[in-house]
Amino acid sequence: MTSHYEPLTTLLQQQQAQLDALLLLLRQELVALASRDIDTLNTLTADKQSLLNEIQLTDSQIAGNDLLPSAKAEAWFEQHIAELDKILAQCKQQNAVNQQTVEHSQLTLQRLKTELLSSQGKSGLTYTNKGKPTVDNMGKGIKA
Repeated sequence: MTSHYEPLTTLLQQQQAQLDALLLLLRQELVALASRDIDTLNTLTADKQSLLNEIQLTDSQIAGNDLLPSAKAEAWFEQHIAELDKILAQCKQQNAVNQQTVEHSQLTLQRLKTELLSSQGKSGLTYTNKGKPTVDNMGKGIKA
């Protein structure tokens, strides 16, 4: 690799640093999800969105770089792209784990809500047209 490709290598290194930072944020997000730390989750979500925007900008700069076509034939370029793909795959895997954690938490909360509703009034527990449990608060004193 020569200094001829330095602007492109700088962008590739920048993107690698951004992907490493994204992976770290995703791991921190899992910890916050597990501890149900809403404030930290809000901060991490904002940071993650900002970082994703930066990654997208860097990616478009790489795609628009004049040196890209000639660099694609170079072995160092292929190695760097393989490393970026590896980090991106780790980010996707961590994101899938986080998604499963969120879905599991939502199911747990839904079960808890159903239990609370059924304990409020066993005879008044009904379901909406969307299948969500609800309590009928009309009581038995209404006459038609």
